[in-house]
Amino acid sequence: MIYFRISLVILVGMALSLISCQWSSSTTSLAYKLSPASLAMQVLRQYGQDLTQLDSAVARLRHAVATGQQAERQRQAFLAARRAWKRVELLAEYYSPSTAKLLNGPALGEVEEFDQQQRVHAPEGLQVLETYFYPALYKPAQREEVLEQVAFVQSSLLGLHHAAETLSPTDRHLFDAARLEVFRVMTLGIPGFDTPASPGAVPEAAEALAAVQATIAPYQPQLRTRHPSLAVRLDSTFRAVQAYLGHSSAAHFDRLEFLVAYANPLSQQLWAMQQTLGIPAFKEVRALRPDAGSLFEVGAFDAVGFAPTSTVRPTVAQAALGRQLFFDPVLSGNGSRSCASCHQPTRAFTDGQAKSVAYGGRGVVLRNAPTLLNAALQRTQFYDGRVSFLEDQVASVVASPVEMHGSLATAARLLSRNSSYRAAFAQAFATEPQQTAVQEQHVKTVLAAYLRSLIRLDAPLDKYMRGQREALSPSARRGANVFLGKAKCATCHFLPLFNGTVPPGFERTEAEVLGTPARASRRPRSLDSDLGRGGATGIRWQEHAFKTPSLRNIALTAPYMHQGAYRTLEEVIDFYDQGGGAGLGLDVPNQTLPADKLHLTTQEKHDLVSFLHALTDTAGLGHSAPRRLPQFPSAMARLNYRKVGGHY
Repeated sequence: MIYFRISLVILVGMALSLISCQWSSSTTSLAYKLSPASLAMQVLRQYGQDLTQLDSAVARLRHAVATGQQAERQRQAFLAARRAWKRVELLAEYYSPSTAKLLNGPALGEVEEFDQQQRVHAPEGLQVLETYFYPALYKPAQREEVLEQVAFVQSSLLGLHHAAETLSPTDRHLFDAARLEVFRVMTLGIPGFDTPASPGAVPEAAEALAAVQATIAPYQPQLRTRHPSLAVRLDSTFRAVQAYLGHSSAAHFDRLEFLVAYANPLSQQLWAMQQTLGIPAFKEVRALRPDAGSLFEVGAFDAVGFAPTSTVRPTVAQAALGRQLFFDPVLSGNGSRSCASCHQPTRAFTDGQAKSVAYGGRGVVLRNAPTLLNAALQRTQFYDGRVSFLEDQVASVVASPVEMHGSLATAARLLSRNSSYRAAFAQAFATEPQQTAVQEQHVKTVLAAYLRSLIRLDAPLDKYMRGQREALSPSARRGANVFLGKAKCATCHFLPLFNGTVPPGFERTEAEVLGTPARASRRPRSLDSDLGRGGATGIRWQEHAFKTPSLRNIALTAPYMHQGAYRTLEEVIDFYDQGGGAGLGLDVPNQTLPADKLHLTTQEKHDLVSFLHALTDTAGLGHSAPRRLPQFPSAMARLNYRKVGGHY
C-alpha cells in the first residue's frame, strides 16, 4: 500500500512539474525583466538546497521513529522537519500548491463532491504526523502508521524536486511569492493553523520569513544603489523580526504586536522595494489585489475577484439601481416584502431574529438572515454554501417560496412597465445593445453590484493595524491575542476578513462541523437537525457542516449560529470554550472543531468580547434606503402603495 501511494505521488508530482513548466514558460516572456536570469536562478538554486535539507530532516525523523528514540528526541526531529518545510514553503506553495497541500494540508478527512461512493480520503502529511507526537506521543503499536506517514512525506517531496527542475522564475513571480509568504505567516502561521497541537508556530514563522529574506537577497545590491535608505530600513526590519520571534515563546507571544509592528512594515517595505526596482505587479484581477502592500490597507481586496467574471466591473449606476431594487418590494410575489425586510441596514443587514419570518408571515424559514456586509468577499453563499456567486444567491432568494415567493422573469416584466426603472436600466447598461424591456439577467446583475458595494473594512482593528494605536482599548488588544492564540478563533475565521475564505489566495471558503445543539444548554439533549452542507450535497461526511461566516460586525448580528441558538457573544464563546457539541457530550463523529476544552478565563472571555466589538464598521449605512420608490402607471396603481423596504 505504501509503495502504491509513493508511485501515485511521484506520478502526480511529474504531472504537476509539466504543468508548472508550461505555465512558467508561457508567463516568463511576458514578465518584466529587471535583471539577468542569474539573479532569479540564485533563488532557485537556494530552493533546491533547501529541498535537500528538508529531505535530510525527514530522513532523520524517520530514523528517530524507526529506532524508537526517546520521546523528546522524536519530537525535536519532527519540529526540525517542520521548520525545514517552512524554508521551502514560499516557492512550493506558489509553484506547486497541490503538492504543498499533500505535504501540509489539514489533518481532516475529505470527500470529493462528485464521488457517488462518498469515500472519505484520509489526510496525510506533516499535520497528520503532528497528531502522533502531540499532545502525547503515539503508542508503540502505531509505529508503522507513523513510518507510513513519513514515507508519504518523502514521496511527496519527490514531486517538489521534479517541479523545481523545470521552473523558470522571474523577478515579478519571486516578489509576488515573497509578499504572499509574509501574508501566509500572518494569517495561517502565527495563529497556528498548521500547528494546531505542537508549539512550533513562532520558530516556524522565523524560518518562513528567513526564506523571504533569502528570496529577495540577490536583489538587495540594486536596492542599495537605487534607494539606500529603504535598503537600510528593510535590513533593519528583517533583523527586528528575527529578534522578536527569537525571544518569544508561543505561550507569551504578542501576536497582535508582531502583526502591526513587524509583519505589516515588512510586507509594505517589500512592496516598496519591488516598486523601486521597477518590477510591476501583475495586472490580473485577484481577491487580494496583486499590488496590496498590506493585508489591512484601504482597498486591499477587490470584490470583483470573487465574481463570476472579472472582465466586467460593476458601475456606480448599476450599484445605485441595485440599491433601489434592494428596498423595493416589487421583486416579491405579493409586492410587500423586499430584500431589506430581512436584511436591515440598522442591524448590519440582518433582522435580529433566530430564524427569519417566512413569506406572508407563515412560520419561519430554515435559518436566520446573515449579514450582507462583506458577503461579496467569500467563495460561497448561503449557510450551506450551495451557490458560489451573488447573482445566483439573488435568484434563489427571489424564487424561494418561503422567502420572497417571486420570479425574476415576472419582476423584469413589471419593471419594464415602469418608465423610471426602464430609463435607469438603460443608463446602467448603456455599453450594451439597447433592449426594449428590462432583462432578467440585468436584475440579478444590479442587485449583485449593490451587494458588492457593501464592503466595510475600516473597523477599529483596521485602523489599529494601519498605525492608529489609540483605536483599540487595552482589553480589545488583549482579546486580539486570545483570538489569535489560546482561543484558536483565527484558525477558522481567517485574518483579515474574519470569515472562512482561506488566505493568502482566498480561493476557497471553508465549512465546519461545530456540533451546534438544537437549543442552547450546558447539557444539550440533541444536535440541531439541519444537515447544512450535507443536505445540499448529499454527502454524509458533510452533514451539519456550515460555512464559516464573517465575524466583522458580529456585535450587531445576534442571535448567533445558523438557527440563532445563542443570544449573546458570551454564550457563543462558552460553547467554543467547552469544545463545541462533542465537548458538550453530543455524538458528532465528523466534528471538525477540536473537542478539547480551551480553558479560557473569565478575563480572557471578557477581552475576547471587547475585541469582537472592535470589528464593527457600518460607515455610511445611516442613509442606505431611498426616500421614495418609482411610481407605476395608473393601470398598476396597486403597486404604488408599496413601502420602502417592504414589510416584515
